[in-house]
Amino acid sequence: MRLYLDIEGITLTATLDDSDSARDFASLLPLELTLEDFAATEKISDLPRRLSTEGAPAGITPRAGDLTYYAPWGNLALFHKDFKHAAGLVKLGTLDGGVEVLRRSGPLQATFRL
Repeated sequence: MRLYLDIEGITLTATLDDSDSARDFASLLPLELTLEDFAATEKISDLPRRLSTEGAPAGITPRAGDLTYYAPWGNLALFHKDFKHAAGLVKLGTLDGGVEVLRRSGPLQATFRL
């Protein structure tokens, strides 16, 4: 499933995984979110509700460009740097490119749509 992210006037594409969590995320779209810096590694934002994690692994080792859901907090996380294995992190998909825009400091306004 193709996802479009409009971030500060730049349109990125991502490919959503074929999983319950990714389909649940897609059911929320379109979404307008403010992406905040977190740990100099990712941009995060709260979602309007928690996503299904049925069938998801207990955690993943995220890579730059991964679109993920952090189940313990119920938030979306877009990684712009590789990171260590994290329990409770569920991969939703992968950016097809353009991860550099996520490295801009400060909050970013983003629209997610199919």
